[in-house]
Amino acid sequence: MSNNTMKKGSHLSFLPLIVFVILFIGSGIVTKDFSIMPLNVAILIAAALALVMNRKESFGTKVDIFMKSAGHPNILLMAVIFLLAGAFAGVAKGMGAVESTVNLGLSMLPANLLMVGLFIIGCFISISMGTSMGTIVALAPIGVGIASQTDIPVALAMATVIGGAMFGDNLSMISDTTIAAVRTQHTKMKDKFKVNFFIVLPGAILTMILLGFLTHGNTADLTGNHPYQFVKISPYLAVLVGALAGTHVLIVLAGGIIIAGVIGLMDGSYNLQSYLKAIADGVVAMEDLAMVSILIGGIVGIIQHNGGIDYLLRMITSKIQTKKGAEFGIAGLVSAADIATANNTIAIIITGPVVKHIADEYEIDPRKSASLLDTFSSVWQGVLPYGVQMLAASGLAAISPVSIIMYSFYPVLMGICCVIAILVGFPRFKGAEKKE
Repeated sequence: MSNNTMKKGSHLSFLPLIVFVILFIGSGIVTKDFSIMPLNVAILIAAALALVMNRKESFGTKVDIFMKSAGHPNILLMAVIFLLAGAFAGVAKGMGAVESTVNLGLSMLPANLLMVGLFIIGCFISISMGTSMGTIVALAPIGVGIASQTDIPVALAMATVIGGAMFGDNLSMISDTTIAAVRTQHTKMKDKFKVNFFIVLPGAILTMILLGFLTHGNTADLTGNHPYQFVKISPYLAVLVGALAGTHVLIVLAGGIIIAGVIGLMDGSYNLQSYLKAIADGVVAMEDLAMVSILIGGIVGIIQHNGGIDYLLRMITSKIQTKKGAEFGIAGLVSAADIATANNTIAIIITGPVVKHIADEYEIDPRKSASLLDTFSSVWQGVLPYGVQMLAASGLAAISPVSIIMYSFYPVLMGICCVIAILVGFPRFKGAEKKE
């Protein structure tokens, strides 16, 4: 196959991603042990394959493409966020923040509502902050703490945190995915929110019902005293307040590390040496995930250069014939792009212009097309074992991301709600929307 043909679009471009999924997930399914193939080894093999494909180009040229994509500012920012998140989680845990926060929750909520409460808090935080990653960083350690003191599986707690995080990532007025969706579809934030909210609301309600049902038989004894110190909870509150105020995530995390350290030094939880070691241990714990996110960025760059994204665009748009088919085409297009890139914002930016053309041609209201773009990208981002949200939660909990998938209720229900909305033609717009 010629290089020009590949640039026009080739399904072979996705071979590195397919090999990665087979190695990482397939080996776990076959052996029933998802730790047998380390994530970083699987992604290294996929990266090597990406670099040897397309013989028409020199190895040096492919390395340049890989490195430029791996070194994209958004990718490097994500890697640094991983490292600081690990440091914050480690320092906060060492000075007793997790224990105090968990005990506060245990003292206020009955055992069968702990996961429901965690999901609701996640929804509120994420919709206020506009970032799923910030929500996961703040709540994952708390979820792990709750799981450790109850018989709730850690994987269920992490899936609950991710579900709440994806709720706001999909709906928040300041989420980068929402901004990308409304801008590419030429609609308004508040109008998209109204349409999107009523589409996914049943999914959120069903998630809370499921969580309540699954944890109803919790056999843990939570009747004893659950002492907590409010001052030890303050690092998490500081992180949340800073994020809600719109402070840059790097400043928020650095501030959390400092606040947790100062409290730990003052109450004797740390001396200077142990404080610095806690930071170092937290960073080391997240180094693998930082490198994986960088390597995934490079692989996606190779896939895009070799025509993989173009192939998806042509394949899906060529099947559209009706308005309902066009809406499913939009869903399939952004879903495929998100699976390929493991980044919902990038998936929306890549497919947004094509989706706008489809929406105009088939008279799909821009509020609906923007909602479809945002929702389906969030659906997959909430279940992909190599997506940054899943990697962050699994890394902070020290479990396999694959183990979380079976409990990913909200992302799946969000997708089902969106499919039903397409099938029944919901919502029914009374008039054309006034565009920005």
